[in-house]
Amino acid sequence: MGKNHEKLLNNLEQLRKGTGFTQQELSIKAEVSRKSINAIENGVYVPSTVLALKIAKTLNCQVEDLFKLP
Repeated sequence: MGKNHEKLLNNLEQLRKGTGFTQQELSIKAEVSRKSINAIENGVYVPSTVLALKIAKTLNCQVEDLFKLP
């Protein structure tokens, strides 16, 4: 994980809830653990590019909609 990850703006929780998915449902669709989704939403974990793309595809959005730098 990069040293500046705490500056990463994260909209995953808002977008996930907007689609009506629970963390568990999103984790199944994105083929990752629910704990990983929780850690991403809480800013504890920055996903790999592949995982970020899977989540974006599942939520029908762009990676830039999920994560941004200030």
